[in-house]
Amino acid sequence: MAASIRRTGVSQGSNLKTSFHRSQQAPVILRQQSSGGLLARLHLSFQGGSDDFDALEKLFFSCIQSTDDESALLCLERLTQRFGSSNERVMALRGLYDEATAENQASLELSLKRYDEILSQDPVNLPIIKRRIALLRSLSKTSDAISSLVQLLDATPTDVEAWCELAELYQSQGMYPQATFSLEEALLIVPHAWNVHARLGEILYTHTRSLEGEAMHKQLQLSIRHFCRSVELCDDYLRGFYGLALATSPSLINGTLELKHLGSPVGKDTLGSLHALARRRLEQILSTENSKEPHAREYDENELSAVKKLLSEL
Repeated sequence: MAASIRRTGVSQGSNLKTSFHRSQQAPVILRQQSSGGLLARLHLSFQGGSDDFDALEKLFFSCIQSTDDESALLCLERLTQRFGSSNERVMALRGLYDEATAENQASLELSLKRYDEILSQDPVNLPIIKRRIALLRSLSKTSDAISSLVQLLDATPTDVEAWCELAELYQSQGMYPQATFSLEEALLIVPHAWNVHARLGEILYTHTRSLEGEAMHKQLQLSIRHFCRSVELCDDYLRGFYGLALATSPSLINGTLELKHLGSPVGKDTLGSLHALARRRLEQILSTENSKEPHAREYDENELSAVKKLLSEL
């Protein structure tokens, strides 16, 4: 039962194509007998100034994502040899490997029990706390995962990843105000994270569908504002433009009054201009992506198909 490796709003995880490409190199890289030769190959494979642990860890993640469990185990053994089995990050990676290779629910429950035993001896082992929360979510123990995240954030209130994870859990339970609050807290720490702005815009937009009148108008304007901020910070961010096109769609805006909340009024002409901009940029991104070879595309086929569908329906 392979465990998914989730990308939070501010993490720099690889997409699946990149992970698969890197995992294909793993057997050759890991056959290097000397640690110097191994690490030199890893640093070439993972550009960006990674240290030794980070390089091996990234290769481990790529192997896990592409279900190359054998190479993932070799990475884990190299990390254990170099940094020790008591290293907190190594312990968390060992737990992740056990989760990813678990064959049934009972095996995952056993992993949870191991995390509890580790934390009984070392309550502040942060990597294990985070793995335990991720496992609780995988086991559909959402209430326990939320409680654990709240406790974690009481101790480490500047953990952006934890705030984003908490927002996802709240949204999965239909708790939109709590999800909104969590992402607003994340943005206090990373105000220029365009993907977090877009995610907040999505949650606000989804929440509008359960509201009416003035409350709906207020949420919609906030949603548009965060989508605008997202694409202002990153002018080729597909998800931001996708959300902006949705939130300013004529079918939605034509049935509303001018949005006059939280600042200067936003008239229908302005909303129409924003919608036209979003459509134009989506079409440009789509055209650019389609001109590339499939392996060189920044976005996967599902994302591009969703954009095509949206453009045909607006």
